[in-house]
Amino acid sequence: MTVIEAEVVKVVPADVPPAFIRGVLARAAKLPEIAARLPEGHPTVAVRLTSDEELRHLNLTFAGEDRATDVLSFAGQGEHLGDIAISWPATVRQAARFRQQEKTELALLSVHGLLHLLGWDHATATERTEMTRLTVAALQASRIKLAPRRL
Repeated sequence: MTVIEAEVVKVVPADVPPAFIRGVLARAAKLPEIAARLPEGHPTVAVRLTSDEELRHLNLTFAGEDRATDVLSFAGQGEHLGDIAISWPATVRQAARFRQQEKTELALLSVHGLLHLLGWDHATATERTEMTRLTVAALQASRIKLAPRRL
């Protein structure tokens, strides 16, 4: 079975060990639907926990949208699936809003980014339903349960 390797870089202070994110993504990658889309060999992903300001800059530069967002994914090539940038301040705000742990929100955003790297999207209702199903299943693989009405 293919195992995904995640490099985690914390640009801002975040009270979550990199091993937590690596574990969530590795367990998500074992879901049959996700595993089927992984490249042969040694797939990798980079996760960057950063600021609202950096997410705003990246969103403007690459998507033409002048606003901060919670997570962005950038496709890679070959075995490197790509990069996931997550705003830690947005993670903290959203965790408080939905009354769940920051680690839970971070896991959600990490899986969301991974699904985008593997080609899933949420532009239509059907796509949103499938992405939600996969996200919940991936989080359940790590024994993570989202707050009611989070997705």
